[in-house]
Amino acid sequence: MVNPRADRVAKRIQQIVAGMLGGKLKDPRLELVTITDARVTGDLQQATVYFTAHGEERQVAAERGLNAAKGVIRSEVGKQLGLRLTPTIEFEVDNLPEAARSFEDVLDAARRRDAELAAQRGSEYAGGEDPYRTSSSQEPAEHEGSSDTESAEER
Repeated sequence: MVNPRADRVAKRIQQIVAGMLGGKLKDPRLELVTITDARVTGDLQQATVYFTAHGEERQVAAERGLNAAKGVIRSEVGKQLGLRLTPTIEFEVDNLPEAARSFEDVLDAARRRDAELAAQRGSEYAGGEDPYRTSSSQEPAEHEGSSDTESAEER
């Protein structure tokens, strides 16, 4: 069951946090951080914000920086959302880049294997170069001027 309001609130939280990274938050640990997604529970009480940073050590530093600024971020989210209750915010490293990288590795391996198989097969066709019938004795006789219903009635 999808809650459209929770989706809108999550998208807005993502925009607010991403905007704060570029403006209000001056922590050097948050320089190359990208907010990739935000999810909110159905009752709008808890929000999880997913982020990425280049390199393992930068991800750890970014998580520490985001957790240190959690109060400032939550208060800004509360001001801009205008909800009765501001959701609590948790930050998690987004594993999407690693999953995408492993998926790309699998696709590259499949492409290499396809190229190897294509090289092994050669360029011969299974049924000859022209697989269509060409002799006049194999072609079915056509009745000019007769329709499908007439030929069905004749049979």
